[in-house]
Amino acid sequence: MSDRYAVFGNPINHSKSPQIHAAFAVQTGEAVEYSAQCIDEDQFEASVEAFFREGGKGLNITVPFKQRAWTMAQWRSPAAERAGAVNTLYMNEQGQLCGDNTDGIGLVCDLENHRTRLQGARVLILGAGGAVRGVLEPFLSAGAAQIVIANRTASKAHELAQAFGDLGVVSGCGFKEIDPAPFDLVLNGTSASLQGDLPPIPVDVVARRTTCYDMMYGAKQTPFCAWSAAAGSGKVMDGLGMLVEQAAESFRIWRGVKPQTAEVIEVIRRQLSAN
Repeated sequence: MSDRYAVFGNPINHSKSPQIHAAFAVQTGEAVEYSAQCIDEDQFEASVEAFFREGGKGLNITVPFKQRAWTMAQWRSPAAERAGAVNTLYMNEQGQLCGDNTDGIGLVCDLENHRTRLQGARVLILGAGGAVRGVLEPFLSAGAAQIVIANRTASKAHELAQAFGDLGVVSGCGFKEIDPAPFDLVLNGTSASLQGDLPPIPVDVVARRTTCYDMMYGAKQTPFCAWSAAAGSGKVMDGLGMLVEQAAESFRIWRGVKPQTAEVIEVIRRQLSAN
């Protein structure tokens, strides 16, 4: 009999998580059944409680519920605690609801897959929302020398920089105040790509040695990735690899085994291209 897992979100039809976890289950031989469930916004807490009460083993949490999952969790990992958001839930042996955040480690793993080093890197991060908050601690732990957070509302960038300033060199600014000099890594953590838009940033932040990474992904190249390539970036990536890597880390937390991701990323990429 298979153990039940699911992803809760709203909307959820676009989710690739069931295909990803089905592939992990086949690869590892784990007896896992995984579904995507659209949860009414006023029913989130009750739905989580019912899922575990009825024998469910673990949940992934996506938009717009990550902060509410954080609040529900009776125990939180250090990564989740700092991020202020939870994307992975499970029950421990003491019957406590436990929360973790695998988004940051998923991104770090994907960068490592593409031989992009964070050690000593000067990093520009665009956006100051929950997605960005989740990657700051893993980036600093991986040895990033300097992180500049740029946001349309500069005060939010300053607040986030202050919240993580004890872990390393972190500063915040508005888009217009970005230092127009090349960075080692430029990370788009805004949702602009979903609207076919771009953050207003100077082209001078990109050089041949710059890696550009969009946390969004799609069947076609995102506007940020297209802009990065035109600006001369030597390495341009979207967030599909991060999606699969964070799922693999959730799978490891739940099942105690870490799946291989390269083949799964290729399969999901082909599925996107075929749609």
